[in-house]
Amino acid sequence: MPFYHSLGTIPDKRHIVFRQPNGELYQEELIGTQGFGGLSTLAYHLYPPTRVKQKGKPYSIQPKIAIENGLNAMSFKGFNIEPENDYIKSRKTLFVNSGLHIGLAAPKHSTPYFYKNADADEMIFIHKGSGVLKTMFGSLPFEYGDYIVIPRGTVYQIEFDTEDNRLLYIESFDPIFTPKRYRNDFGQLQEHSPFCERDIKRPQNLVTHNELGEFDIYIKKKGVIFPYTYINHPFDVVGWDGYHFPYTFSIFNFEPITGRIHLPPPIHQTFESKNFVVCSFVPRMYDYHPLAIPAPYHHSNIDSDEILYYVDGDFMSRNNIQKGQLTLHPGGIPHGPHPGAIERSIGKKETHELAVMIDPFQQVMVTEEALSIEVDGYYKSWLS
Repeated sequence: MPFYHSLGTIPDKRHIVFRQPNGELYQEELIGTQGFGGLSTLAYHLYPPTRVKQKGKPYSIQPKIAIENGLNAMSFKGFNIEPENDYIKSRKTLFVNSGLHIGLAAPKHSTPYFYKNADADEMIFIHKGSGVLKTMFGSLPFEYGDYIVIPRGTVYQIEFDTEDNRLLYIESFDPIFTPKRYRNDFGQLQEHSPFCERDIKRPQNLVTHNELGEFDIYIKKKGVIFPYTYINHPFDVVGWDGYHFPYTFSIFNFEPITGRIHLPPPIHQTFESKNFVVCSFVPRMYDYHPLAIPAPYHHSNIDSDEILYYVDGDFMSRNNIQKGQLTLHPGGIPHGPHPGAIERSIGKKETHELAVMIDPFQQVMVTEEALSIEVDGYYKSWLS
C-alpha cells in the first residue's frame, strides 16, 4: 500500500548510530521488494535478524496439477475443504499459474510457530473467523469480511479466536497494490475511488519481544518449506517506518459505484497486481434506467480466466449457489447469467450479494485438491 506509516522509536536519520539504553547498537534492517526500487521499510531490532541456530529438513508442499490446459466452466464446493489443526497443512491450493496461486484453508488452531512466505505477497480473505495477525510491525485484528494483505518476507503468526475458520487466499509472485487509476501522482486515493486511506487498517500495538531461546520459522520458497530455528524472537523490533507493511481492508468498506445501465466488472476492482485483479461484489443499488437489465450481459473472457468466490447473499446471476462455492470460467469461451436470471433481475432495485472475484491474466491450472471438491456437470448448467 503506497503510503507512509511508522510505529515505535526510530532515529532522526536513516543509517546513523542508534543505541539501546545499555549502550549497544540497535540492529537496522531494510525490508523491501523489487531490489532497492520498490516499497521498503526500515526496522530496528534488539538483535541481528540473522542468528540461525539450526535448520530442519526441507519438504515440498508443491500442489499436484490435475488439469494443465482446460476449457470447461467448472464449479467447486469450497466448504467441502476439511478443517486441519495445522495452519500450513490447512492451506489447499486449487488454481496455479506462473503469477499466482489461489487456495482455501480451514485452520482450526493458531500457529505455534512463525511463518514466512519468501516468494509471494499473500492476500487472505476472512470468510469465517476472527483473530489477530502478529508481525514485527505490530498487530492487526481481523474479522469476517477482511482482506489481509501480507507483503512477501513478512514473518507472521495468526491467532484465531475459535476453531471455525474459513479463508480464501492468494499468493502473488508480484506485489499487490491498490489500483493505479484510483490514485493520484503522489499515491493518494482520489475522490472517485470506492475506498480511501481511512478504510485501511494499519499495524498497531507494537510489542518488542526481548526473548532468547528457540523460535521456529517455517519459510516457504519455490513450493518448499524450509524449517529454521532462530535464537532470538523475530518480533524484537523497537520501531520502524516506511511503506512496506501488512494491512487489512474490509469488504464492507468498499463503496459500490452504480449507474443508469449495467456497468462492467472493473467498477468493482479492489486490488491489482501484474498478473491479476481482485474485485469485490457488495450490496448495492441496481441500475436505475427505466428499461435497465441489472443482470450482467453474456461476455467472453478472451484475455483472462474468471474465478468467483461466493461469500454471502443471493448472487443474482447464478442458480443454486452456496456459501463458499467457487466458479471458474476460462478465457476463450463466453459465459453469462444462468437461465431465468436475466428476466428475474428486471425491475429489481438492489442486491445483497457478497463475493470476491479474481481475474488471472494467464490461464490457471487446476489441482487435484480442486477436483476433489468439484461440482459435477457445472458446464451444462446453462441448458434450460
